[in-house]
Amino acid sequence: MLGVLNKVFDLNKREIKRLEKIADQVENFASEMDAKSDSQLRDKTEEFRTRFAKGETLTNLLPEAFAVIREAAKRVLDMYPFRVQIMGAAALHEGNIAEMKTGEGKTLTSTLSIYLNAIPAQGAHVVTVNEYLASRDAAEMAKLYEFLGLTVGLNLNSLSKDEKRAAYASDITYSTNNELGFDYLRDNMVLYKEDKVQRPLYYAVIDEVDSILVDEARTPLIISGQAAKAALLYKQANAFVRVLTKDTDFTYDESTKGVTLTDAGVEKVEKAFGIENLFDLTHVRLNHAVNQSLKAHVSMLIDVDYVVQDGEVVIVDSFTGRLMKGRRYSDGLHQAIEAKEGLEIQNESMTMATITFQNFFRMYDKLSGMTGTAKTEEEEFRNIYNMNVIAIPTNRPIKRDDRADLIYASMNGKFEAVANDIAEKNKKGQPVLIGTVAIETSEIISKALSKHGIKHNVLNAKNHEHEAEIIATAGHLGSVTIATNMAGRGTDIKLGEGVVEVGGLAVIGTERHESRRIDNQLRGRAGRQGDPGVTQFYLSMEDDLMRRFGSDNMRAMMTKMGMEDSQPIQSKMVSRAVESAQKRVEGNNFDARKRLLQYDDVLRQQREIIYKERLEVLETENMRALVETMLFETIERLVASHTSAVNNAEWNLKSIEDYIHANLLPEGSAKNLSFEGLTSSEEIVEKIKEEVIRLYNEKEESMTPERMREFEKVVLLRSIDSKWIDHIDAMDQLRQGIHLRAYGQSDPLREYQNEGFAMFEEMVQSVQEDVAKYAMKAEIRNNLEREEVAKGQAVNPKEDGEAVKKQPVRKEAAVGRNNLCPCGSGKKYKNCHGAVQ
Repeated sequence: MLGVLNKVFDLNKREIKRLEKIADQVENFASEMDAKSDSQLRDKTEEFRTRFAKGETLTNLLPEAFAVIREAAKRVLDMYPFRVQIMGAAALHEGNIAEMKTGEGKTLTSTLSIYLNAIPAQGAHVVTVNEYLASRDAAEMAKLYEFLGLTVGLNLNSLSKDEKRAAYASDITYSTNNELGFDYLRDNMVLYKEDKVQRPLYYAVIDEVDSILVDEARTPLIISGQAAKAALLYKQANAFVRVLTKDTDFTYDESTKGVTLTDAGVEKVEKAFGIENLFDLTHVRLNHAVNQSLKAHVSMLIDVDYVVQDGEVVIVDSFTGRLMKGRRYSDGLHQAIEAKEGLEIQNESMTMATITFQNFFRMYDKLSGMTGTAKTEEEEFRNIYNMNVIAIPTNRPIKRDDRADLIYASMNGKFEAVANDIAEKNKKGQPVLIGTVAIETSEIISKALSKHGIKHNVLNAKNHEHEAEIIATAGHLGSVTIATNMAGRGTDIKLGEGVVEVGGLAVIGTERHESRRIDNQLRGRAGRQGDPGVTQFYLSMEDDLMRRFGSDNMRAMMTKMGMEDSQPIQSKMVSRAVESAQKRVEGNNFDARKRLLQYDDVLRQQREIIYKERLEVLETENMRALVETMLFETIERLVASHTSAVNNAEWNLKSIEDYIHANLLPEGSAKNLSFEGLTSSEEIVEKIKEEVIRLYNEKEESMTPERMREFEKVVLLRSIDSKWIDHIDAMDQLRQGIHLRAYGQSDPLREYQNEGFAMFEEMVQSVQEDVAKYAMKAEIRNNLEREEVAKGQAVNPKEDGEAVKKQPVRKEAAVGRNNLCPCGSGKKYKNCHGAVQ
């Protein structure tokens, strides 16, 4: 009965039958393409492009296009794709994963799909796990693509922006997953649209797709840098605001907790810091630090808004009164409070941009991938990436002998047996590949082999070029290679002369990995293209996986039976228990990655909004409409917050005037703005808008329209970038502490979504207020330039999955040594606080 059901519901078999029909169609064109000259074959590319432009789909072009590149491969590379490779390529074109065993020619398979998807000239990307493989494949396959009139680019980390732009402008681009992701993040930090290097993400084929989309899915790409908020600036601002007095130097609105510098306060800042105009764009950081420090001193109360615990500022939830550990105030307020309380100012190095591979690759219009092992993760690929896994049959039947696991009581017994087995195989010249889970295990095996006097190579995935060379010769007579299970991916182990006669490549696993997929990858190293081979896993009751899943009973049974250390058991029951344990671990890992994606989706939605807005600023010539919108929304919010009372007499018009005076209108001009006789908040809003637009028009008339448009872009980019960097950092801090909410019977994810949304809304309002303030108050200099808010540096994920943040140093513009110290002592800065720098 089960057999019948399996036949009915075996979707893979149905897919294979369908792909076979496509292969038939391709093969029907074989003789026609064989008869064409080289130039006629090349002309087909332009013909396909013309037909596509006229509305013919790529799927309609597929049989003929596949036949063209198949014939070209025969002439250029002396390789003619097999029928199963055509089937694999068709699966790739449809946006699926082709699971093809090691040695089945995945690189050649991908060329068919890449050629077809390069026809629209929108950029087809081939993604590999390291730069060595990207360079190797690009060099080998460029001959084929160029023969058919296509351009090929190679995107490496060492390239300049111009070289990268040229690589991405090619019909086909080879790159690593890291470099693609970093280029995307860097493109969304540029100051001019001409500085972008990538085109919109169209089509990608990912080699070793399980490694990139599953194994590396939990490692975010990060551009980290020293944001322009040095601790020194906050300390100086903190010392300065202590000498300011309420009503004279600043006004405080208790209803909104808004603190605003008066004209006298602004003059004091300018005098203390030796500057002419606080609202000049060069003093944005100082202005921000002073305002946040003022807010920290006036409106943020210790043991009410926050507490100090273990040398850290911990926020108090104003609604529940509970401590919100892991949460930080955004926009520099947290640093200002740390300076106020005399604590170490945290978090100078910030995440400026970040994205996970999961979210990056989901942005492609069409995504596909190849690997030897993906079926065990099929559910994850379908749920997260909307890709089906299609297991493509091998070109020749598999002759490999996969032997049952040998289980030993102790690790010592296991390693001794492994060394003896290798020595025995080495005597007859059979090449051996030993797979280990950890580097320390490979060192133990290496020492054991040295005792036996067996020459061997050890790989630990640190030198990709060297690694690939060793793996490539691992199939020669007498070769012994120890490698971590992931080493050598993407490189074929071809059997040397005389190896078939001694039984082919022998693969030995020294323990089971927690993922069946990694074990299958190791097995797949042997028996390529119908070659003979043997695989054997050695386990012990002391292995991590065995210790975690019920090995005590088994060890007791082995002891009762009087089994010695050197005596193994071969038990299907144990093998099944191990596989069951692996399935459980895989399920847990999938759940963790799925949860990570749910968290990252919150930031993804926000990132898309900000990047879209930023792109609009770069690409639109006239941004006045957006600046006006931000001005109007700021004014409407301001008036609404102070005129909510039903009785007009209770409206706080003084606070509205103070805010407008400090942030929107030039000194003195706000006095001409009278609200007398106005009976509705709408009338107040309109009156302020009229005055603001009148002054903005005056500002524009005083210069050329081109300079005004550039000024608007400078203000918009600076505000968006600085607030977004702060927001990413605040979200990162929120994320790190959010799991503690579970103790309060709250769903951490829902809390993260709700608070993340509220924080984003606050950030958007903050951007609008910032733009409004500088658009109205900043003076436009002759040397108007767009500036980076902070210097960033890509942080490459380490091979163990952790990211190490590099922190480039960026010096802040500090107070002049001969200026008065901002602490209010009356001494010169060099003789006061500047003396201890």
